[in-house]
Amino acid sequence: MKPVKTGFSSIVKYLSTKKEHGRRSIGLLVDGPNVLRKEFDVNLEEIRTVLTEYGNVKIGRVFLNQYASNKLVEAIENNGFEPIICSSDVDVRLAVEGMELVFNPNIDTLALVTRDADFKPLLNKANENGKETIIFGVEPGFSSALRNSADYVIIIGQDHSAQNNEIEVEVEQQ
Repeated sequence: MKPVKTGFSSIVKYLSTKKEHGRRSIGLLVDGPNVLRKEFDVNLEEIRTVLTEYGNVKIGRVFLNQYASNKLVEAIENNGFEPIICSSDVDVRLAVEGMELVFNPNIDTLALVTRDADFKPLLNKANENGKETIIFGVEPGFSSALRNSADYVIIIGQDHSAQNNEIEVEVEQQ
């Protein structure tokens, strides 16, 4: 069984222990249509905070379809992310940008926020090329294939007892 840490503070504490190995340069890609929904209540600022404890987010892009509201685009920009509006399939554009990060020598870690198993080949290619991988997933519907392909798995879920967001992290041993 994999060790599991729950709660925002335990994740921050765990990732801060990784600082002694040096700061990582992180490329963060967010699958907007898949995770930025009211039912999931994903907080981009909280994701950035978790990653900042581990390294420096050098690239932060949120991929959206052409139906994204102006308020959503503004909120993404206000959180310091670059919104990428896609007129065609969001997954294809995200995968292409992800491959660019895999071969970018200035990026050490690829972080994805998605539930979609379509990105498993991207994670595998990143791992093959020596990149560390972090996946932020949301329940329900988080792909077990993604869960098993990343170095670090962070599950964003709903704590129904307290009605507060809770983040869990599963630390995978390589």
